[in-house]
Amino acid sequence: QVQLVESGGGLVQPGGSLRLSCRTSSSMFVFYAMGWYRQAPGKQRELVAGITSAGTTKYTDSVKGRFTISRDNAKNTAYLQMNSLKPEDTAVYYCNRDPPWDYWGKGTLVTVSS
Repeated sequence: QVQLVESGGGLVQPGGSLRLSCRTSSSMFVFYAMGWYRQAPGKQRELVAGITSAGTTKYTDSVKGRFTISRDNAKNTAYLQMNSLKPEDTAVYYCNRDPPWDYWGKGTLVTVSS
């Protein structure tokens, strides 16, 4: 089972920025498409950004132009740069393969509030 360790969340004001990191334990990381997912209170988990092994990215419409997903294969790590944050971005953020394995890390909480 691959370990997924998310970090970088916190409390930020609307319009602010955060950078999330996802460290994995897999030496096969370079071959996986990876995704950042989020789950807001009372809502289902959703994929917000994905990146293929070749570096092609995709985003859900609500974060396009504000979030940027990237990866460092040498560090087995994926990142999510989040700019112009809005209160509706408040959620627990998780990383996983895209499509996801059937297990998840603990996630990192992002709270956007004034």
